[in-house]
Amino acid sequence: QVQLVESGGGLVQAGGSLRLTCAASGMLGSINVMGWYRQAPGKQRELVASITDGGSTNYADYLRGRFNIFRGAGMNIVALQMNSLKPEDTAVYYCAAGRQRVITPDWRYWGEGTLVTVSS
Repeated sequence: QVQLVESGGGLVQAGGSLRLTCAASGMLGSINVMGWYRQAPGKQRELVASITDGGSTNYADYLRGRFNIFRGAGMNIVALQMNSLKPEDTAVYYCAAGRQRVITPDWRYWGEGTLVTVSS
């Protein structure tokens, strides 16, 4: 089992920045990819960004350039730097971890989420 704990959410004005952090613990050898999803009110959960243990990253196209995912030396810390935030970025952000497959990751573990609210 892997436990994921998010932190760093909160209220920010449009144009501001936030950094979310996800701390992973447990059987870290069982995961080789971590990522962030978000779910806005009334919408489906969507991928924000992911990063493998080799450092390969993947972003939602419409977020590329504003958001940046990076990790610590091991798969125990993953952060999401969010810049130029917009009100439409308001959502609960979830940390996820799993195994990378050929096309998409097999997301096995989820955090409880952290709320990001962007005011206009």
